Amino acid sequence: MSRTTPPRPVDIASIFPELAPLARQAVRLHPRAGRPTVHDSSVGGPLLWPADEDWPTCAKEHDNAHPPVSLDDIRQMRALLDAAWLRPREPREHLLNPDERAYFAKLQAGHPAHTEPNALLPVAQLYLRDVPGLAGPEEADLLQVLWCPLDHHNELPAARLVWRNAASVGKLLTDPPEPVDVEHYGSYVPEPCVLHPEVVTEYPAPHELPEELADRLYAWGEEQEEDTEYPAPHNHPDELLADRLYNMGEEQEEDSEEGLGGTYYQYELSVAPGWKVGGWGPWNFCDPSPMHCDTCNAPYKPLLTIDSGEGNGQNDSWTPLKDLEEPSGPIGLRNPADAPMVKIGRGYSMEIYVCPTSFDHPHLEVMQ
Repeated sequence: MSRTTPPRPVDIASIFPELAPLARQAVRLHPRAGRPTVHDSSVGGPLLWPADEDWPTCAKEHDNAHPPVSLDDIRQMRALLDAAWLRPREPREHLLNPDERAYFAKLQAGHPAHTEPNALLPVAQLYLRDVPGLAGPEEADLLQVLWCPLDHHNELPAARLVWRNAASVGKLLTDPPEPVDVEHYGSYVPEPCVLHPEVVTEYPAPHELPEELADRLYAWGEEQEEDTEYPAPHNHPDELLADRLYNMGEEQEEDSEEGLGGTYYQYELSVAPGWKVGGWGPWNFCDPSPMHCDTCNAPYKPLLTIDSGEGNGQNDSWTPLKDLEEPSGPIGLRNPADAPMVKIGRGYSMEIYVCPTSFDHPHLEVMQ
């Protein structure tokens, strides 16, 4: 089922023409629960991997604040919680019964960290045919992203990028190795998802704009909050959906003490939340800093955003229209808009930047 992002509330480049030359195409991936195969673009799905090619491992030092757990431990914990969320409960009844709580604690206790290299875990597989604008080395038509599912010195998993030509793979690896250690809470274990790529237009976060322009956008945002009038709900051909959009706007206005105010541009009009390819970086809790390739000193460009969810934590204006409909059945542990179940830091995103001059140069990982 395709996902369509609602139009931005305002054509900001018509109000601030200085932004027009800064527009970038981003491809929102919209990962949703599914059963991808090696021939599909996916998040957390199986990779099209040659049987005669070694599976990558990580031998770097890991930052284990808690004992690591096994991949199977994470799967069992998630299955236990999912079943618990789906069953009926009385008010104030614990999610897990005493036996389940004891079993969960045993799973989460972890084990001593292993010393041998840790097998990497598939994160994303992107066929260039599915992602407009994504381009790799000559003849490559497939990007594969793997990572070590443990914290490293920068509190991020260490990622590996593999570009390949799908037609040249030959015999497939059908039973890839799995990591023996994963992060204690399973934050870096993506659940299998199919993708629904969608092209959107982005503008830089205020942090990357000239200070004078950012200040004017902030002041303009405060004016918009004072003048906001929500449109009549029946302007949309689907009256039920229109009512939900209208009510959502009213609820957010009531639930916010100060509203978006000056940050209206930042959260509604600049950078899309969620997993995406290209576009602009979602700078919010820290300021941008110069990022240049260590090999050639070229400024890095964004390749892939791995996000902790598809909401931006401020409003729902980026929520795809399909996701505004009532779910057809009960929802368990896995929120449809957070189907990969990946968490970066305290709910941030991980940006993978690449050098524009050579795919052989090292990439950069940044938490934003």
